[in-house]
Amino acid sequence: MVFDSLPLSPEDAAVLETFVVPRYLSLFGELALDMLLKSGGGARIAHLGCRVGYPDRQIVERIPGATVTGVDPSAPAVELARNKNSLHSGSAVEYVAGSVFPTGLNSQAFSHVLCLHPIADTSGRADLFREMTRLMYPGGQALVALPLRGSFQEIGDLFREYALKVDDREFDRAVEESMLERPSIESLANELEEAGLDDVDVEIRHATLGFPNGRAFVEDPASRLLIVPELQTQGRGYAVDKPLAYVRDAIDKYWSDGEFELTIHVGCASARQPC
Repeated sequence: MVFDSLPLSPEDAAVLETFVVPRYLSLFGELALDMLLKSGGGARIAHLGCRVGYPDRQIVERIPGATVTGVDPSAPAVELARNKNSLHSGSAVEYVAGSVFPTGLNSQAFSHVLCLHPIADTSGRADLFREMTRLMYPGGQALVALPLRGSFQEIGDLFREYALKVDDREFDRAVEESMLERPSIESLANELEEAGLDDVDVEIRHATLGFPNGRAFVEDPASRLLIVPELQTQGRGYAVDKPLAYVRDAIDKYWSDGEFELTIHVGCASARQPC
């Protein structure tokens, strides 16, 4: 199973590092770091879909003696992560390219497995959680942080408004399915338990992402590289070019007197490998 089909060019990888991590991805990384169990020396962390390597440096700073192995399907992202890591002497972080599950990492070799903002539907998450289970030794901790149900509600509402105006019932159904496909606290816990994990705890933080106008939303790197691909994946890959043009114009119309704020329910689940 390809665990992240979103390609990143070298330019995209640099933009993600410079703009998306501090503005958007950090919302998920900070919650995951807060829930990270600080085990004793010898902690080994696998970071699936590591992209440009955030928050690997923060992890090794929080857990002395820890090592991190990042895996990502994007060669430019892996190269950028390696280049950043080379600036730190004696680094305990390494990166490898990999695009399918199971990865080439050894089974039951890690104390923690982390994934931030996976671009996956229910089936894809099941594959991800099975791989996380395979990689952890007994007592290990899995951490997955992602947008929970109710996130991006404003875009979903405008997509459905577009579908109504153009009388596209198929697209309307796709939007509805995409909103339900995104996990709730309860369904995320169930998915992790079905993968064989237990002691599941899900925390949620409510956040907003502001945009001055419709064009800013459509062109924002966070929208382009993470939010829109996530919407497309949850909605079975429906085409969104024309709906996004409608969203751009609608934002300018409805939020002409103020900033457009996109709702994000930032969720992070912690689960344990049974002993």
